[in-house]
Amino acid sequence: MKTVFPKQEWETRPPEAVGFSDEKLHAVETWFKGMADDKPFRIVIARYGYLIAEWGQGIDAHKRINQSSVGKSYYSCILGIAVAEGKIPSLDAKVIDHYPEMMDIAPREGPKPGRHAFEKDRHITFRQLICNTSGYMKPGEEPGKVFHYQTFGMNILTNGIATIYGLYDSREPGRLPGCAKLIEDKIRDPIDGTWSHFYTDFEHPPGAKKNIFGHSLRVSATARDTARAGHLWLNYGNWNGVQVVPEDYLKAATVTNPDILASEPEENWKYGHGFWVNDYGKQWPDLPRNSFAAAGAGAKHIWVCPELGLVVSQNPGIWDQFKDEEQKVAGQNEILARILDAIDK
Repeated sequence: MKTVFPKQEWETRPPEAVGFSDEKLHAVETWFKGMADDKPFRIVIARYGYLIAEWGQGIDAHKRINQSSVGKSYYSCILGIAVAEGKIPSLDAKVIDHYPEMMDIAPREGPKPGRHAFEKDRHITFRQLICNTSGYMKPGEEPGKVFHYQTFGMNILTNGIATIYGLYDSREPGRLPGCAKLIEDKIRDPIDGTWSHFYTDFEHPPGAKKNIFGHSLRVSATARDTARAGHLWLNYGNWNGVQVVPEDYLKAATVTNPDILASEPEENWKYGHGFWVNDYGKQWPDLPRNSFAAAGAGAKHIWVCPELGLVVSQNPGIWDQFKDEEQKVAGQNEILARILDAIDK
């Protein structure tokens, strides 16, 4: 079936028109609502660019919600664009050459005791930041050797890219619009998105240089907007003939990254460049290998499957009820597998 691209409003289709069984999909909705009980949730399902289902309770369809670490996937896209535009020589360029402030974190100036810039951090690359393998400010973690999910490395990435574009000044963090302007100008606006943003910081001890490693960018979006971003990724950065994000970059970003393949055990082969990935079947064993997702705390999840032309956005879902990470991922797997089982063709 030909893929379409939503304008400001999504075009809707009944599930049968895009290969779903309406009866089976309705059964999934009933099951999901039963599992949710009184928990708030919002789910959007789109196939080939058509909105086919939207389920929710306790959250207005127009409510924008903090996307937490889902934002890492947006940051990833901006990194790919910055390289394509020649602002950064390559993914493997050293960050210090473009954002030297990253090293100006002495002992007792970091987020907690023992966390500051180390000599090893001079060798961190942009690829390592987006792949969560930088080891930034982490003692004993050499760049590219350990997968360690973190926020501060991502802040260095977004602050660094924004600095390159003249949109961030670590001496006055609030003076310029920061990386949010890049995400909105280069991704949101070309696809008619409506999301907004804000900046925040964790609590830090006195003297912490959060102007350098903090100033966390947060995307705030509706479920339909997150599905819209998912549709962009589904088409590897192409939006109705316009290449918004480089195709080659997104194809590389949505498979397991080389640092993890080289240094981590097979059970960790499930993270790309700012996306959770499934090319080795380690993230969602019951789902297609070319599927991938942006995911964040609070059960925010944008799952994308190019093989099936399918996007499922949970904003939020309900699997955050589980405390254990393995149970959370199993919850994602079950919800998505049930939706896939409702496909007839």
